[in-house]
Amino acid sequence: MKKTKEVKISYLAAHLTTIVSVTLLLLLVGAIGILGVAARNAARQIREQQQVNIVMADSVSDGMAQAVSRRIASCPFVLDCRVVTKAEALADWNEQTGEDLEAVAGYNFLSPEIEFRLKEEYGSAQQLKKVEKELKALPGVAEVIPPDPQTVSGMNSFFGHAFLVLGITALVMILISFVLINNTVLLTIYSRRFTIHTMQLVGATDGFIRRPFIRNNLLSALIAATLASGIIAAVLYLLKENEFPELFTYVDTAGILIVVGALYICGLLVCGLSAWISTTRFLRRDYDDLFR
Repeated sequence: MKKTKEVKISYLAAHLTTIVSVTLLLLLVGAIGILGVAARNAARQIREQQQVNIVMADSVSDGMAQAVSRRIASCPFVLDCRVVTKAEALADWNEQTGEDLEAVAGYNFLSPEIEFRLKEEYGSAQQLKKVEKELKALPGVAEVIPPDPQTVSGMNSFFGHAFLVLGITALVMILISFVLINNTVLLTIYSRRFTIHTMQLVGATDGFIRRPFIRNNLLSALIAATLASGIIAAVLYLLKENEFPELFTYVDTAGILIVVGALYICGLLVCGLSAWISTTRFLRRDYDDLFR
């Protein structure tokens, strides 16, 4: 009875070690994932702040500008669109310069303008050229003022390098996780190598022997992923409530759910594959090798 109890305790302790190890590693991967989601949303918001200004011809009335604005708003590259009427343009001029233009010139010679923000996917220098060409073909358009191409290219290059670094870091963490988890699972299976050999002697198939080891490690992965997801959710909640109330401006619910789903998939794949590889190693060993 004492021997059986010791075996059970040893087996439980081995699985507890696996769960804790996987939880810690998934926490690191999850932190990188949350950072990636925040960076992705921040990049999207910055890119969507890019504004295109369209100066209409002098002969274009506010009503005609409204008609052109509705046509532009229906274009696939437009996020939102507004018309700056001649009166609004005059008010902006007076406010910025401190002079009454209409009093000086005798009349308001400013043209109406159309302002709109670009959708994120149209924020590259190549797409801006296409958008500018399409806008210039519209009736009544005198000038199109897009964002500075160099600024756009520099911004896209910065975000591209940032996402590459995050992606490589996440990949390295997953590889390290696989090695460490594989070693932990290997130790668990090592303690039962003689049981595996005995099952082989009585005619158990390889699949039959592998099944409980893979099932137990998949269960460990589910528990670890649940713990890691819970810890990440709790940390995000505390940060939002106490330190960074604007946190969910960059870390949205959809992004969190994607990261949580990735943690479950990563944990299940790594633990399941590790169990399969480790079990196979002992299935192929001779009896004398089990003592080494």
